[in-house]
Amino acid sequence: MKYHKASEVLPDDLLREVQKYVNGEALYFPRHKERKQWGDSTGTRAYYKQRNREIREKFDEKTATIEDLAGQYSLSVESIRKIVYGQR
Repeated sequence: MKYHKASEVLPDDLLREVQKYVNGEALYFPRHKERKQWGDSTGTRAYYKQRNREIREKFDEKTATIEDLAGQYSLSVESIRKIVYGQR
């Protein structure tokens, strides 16, 4: 980790404000990064999106009933209903 002199990086008014709280001490500022949504890093989100799309297609094409889909995907009948009748 590289240290920077605060007076060279921060504007004067901000530097004076920070000095009110910590004067002459070292501070650590964590890196700012956007938080990813659940499942974006591991691909889980994409997996469930694809699985739910397949379930809806099979139901819409009438190739499987809700009970069939529940058994095929190891989900409860209620979960399949939420997928099939939920928002698309």
